Amino acid sequence: PDPNAMQQLLLLAAALAPAAAFRAPAARSSSRLASKIQAVGEKNIVTDEFTPMRPRPSIPWDDAKAQLKDAFGITDFSKYDAVSKEDMLATYENIQYSRYFENACNQAYMQGFIRGFMHLDNGQESISAIVADSIKNGDKKYSFYREHCHAIASGVPPEKVMAELFMKDAGTCRGAGGSMHIYDKDTNFQGGWALVAEQLPYAAGAARSILMDRHLEPEKWAGDDRLAVVFVGEGGAQNGRMAECLNAAAKEKLPLLFLVIDNGRAINTFTDDVAANMDIYEQGKHYGVPGMRVDGQDVLSTIQAGRAVTDYVRENGPAILQVHTYRFQGHSPADPEHERGRKDEKKWARANADPIKIFEEEFLAGVGTQEELDAVKAKVNAEVKEVVQFAKDAPEPPADLAKELEFPDAPGTDYNTRAAPADGEALTKSSVDPAALETALTYMNQLREKAASGGITIGDAVNLAILEEMVRDPRTVIHAEDLQAGSSYAIPHLAQQTFGTIRAQDEIIDEGHFIGKALGEGMNGYRPIVELMNANFGIYGMAELSSAGNTYATTGGKKKTLNLEPKPKPK
Repeated sequence: PDPNAMQQLLLLAAALAPAAAFRAPAARSSSRLASKIQAVGEKNIVTDEFTPMRPRPSIPWDDAKAQLKDAFGITDFSKYDAVSKEDMLATYENIQYSRYFENACNQAYMQGFIRGFMHLDNGQESISAIVADSIKNGDKKYSFYREHCHAIASGVPPEKVMAELFMKDAGTCRGAGGSMHIYDKDTNFQGGWALVAEQLPYAAGAARSILMDRHLEPEKWAGDDRLAVVFVGEGGAQNGRMAECLNAAAKEKLPLLFLVIDNGRAINTFTDDVAANMDIYEQGKHYGVPGMRVDGQDVLSTIQAGRAVTDYVRENGPAILQVHTYRFQGHSPADPEHERGRKDEKKWARANADPIKIFEEEFLAGVGTQEELDAVKAKVNAEVKEVVQFAKDAPEPPADLAKELEFPDAPGTDYNTRAAPADGEALTKSSVDPAALETALTYMNQLREKAASGGITIGDAVNLAILEEMVRDPRTVIHAEDLQAGSSYAIPHLAQQTFGTIRAQDEIIDEGHFIGKALGEGMNGYRPIVELMNANFGIYGMAELSSAGNTYATTGGKKKTLNLEPKPKPK
């Protein structure tokens, strides 16, 4: 049959048939004859000249509102319907800054100033737009290796980000982290993580730390609306950690936003070829976690949806926001982009699905003028040039930095002499049931008597150490299996019975995800203990164990305890 006639026939069928019933044939060529409907009720934006393997979905604000109503129960959109001109210009500055910054990174890489791994975000600027518009300074942010613009949108000084890429001492991590490990205490931007999906449980732990803050000091944190946001690709969201963290988030109603960046590509693989279901926003249905999909090329409707979803997370608990994007660059500068259909799709996307061009068209359609946009671009261009020059001029790290970052404490540190927190006793008394605390103290005294007589076992010694620390420091927490039953080996004993599930949490049987949650808590002022029922179970958590060991170094020696005081979002 004639391909052109077949294309017209299939496009006509797509227009006439119900979206839920129509699926175009998945032709194995650089362009599909027809588009694949992305979700029930969505349409696709295509052109007569070329239909990409992965067409752009059309999800205008009215369709996004329908999703918000159905999945989230939101009925009042009065605070989301309008985006002011001031906010539009701020958003435009953000997305242009992201584009200019990444272009500068690419140029610096080609010139040899940046080495090693680097992953650029061109085409996905709507993600940083959400962050700049709806995520606050006090919110905990966990990104992956394509995080430069996420960090800048979070308020991390761009000159420090660029200096980190240049591996300079003025970088966010003193040059020790590089492109994939941006980390900044002041803005609660907690990585930059290199291993796919490892950031998911870290963010769940950070969200738990928010709940524990409120539990320990309810007056201090009255009215607290902080959340944790985790950035993950559509491929990483197919990882088993996603299911584990959705379960954990749903079980505790964690204030956790799963922000799924769906660019449809791995390094050399079209994600549809390996994933049975790309409706990632629906993964939460099994757990009662709502989700929705937006068109990331429509920046305006994306930030409107972002406002509604982040408000929901602050007030109700976890949610998934899947953002359909196109990545204009290869996976990294080393990517030859040989994957099927990639180069044709990239060419099409730059011409027809550039979020910046689409935003400009909407702004110029009655909101503002070309002169206003040009002024923003000129400002951004000048600032990014200054940022690059700052990174070039910044000093190299000292020769002994590696030795300095080997371990956070001096080799001779005696941990037995560390004083208890000044507020420890008061917080323990105010947050623990008096009768349960008295039972634990009695048991601890019995163990001390055994120790004094020389009859204490190794298990009893471990129990005594755990309980002593949990009593003296209310920010000591524990993760284990079978805690409600006193644990399988009676270690730890009386932990959950004394301190409750918020500080002594029973876990599903996957050590990796709760080692990860503990690491997230540790980055936010807590002292987590993780019990592995058997040592070989730790194999499930090798990624998390690895990061637990090297995070001090890759963050340039930043302490894990972040600022615990609420901060307003900077203007």
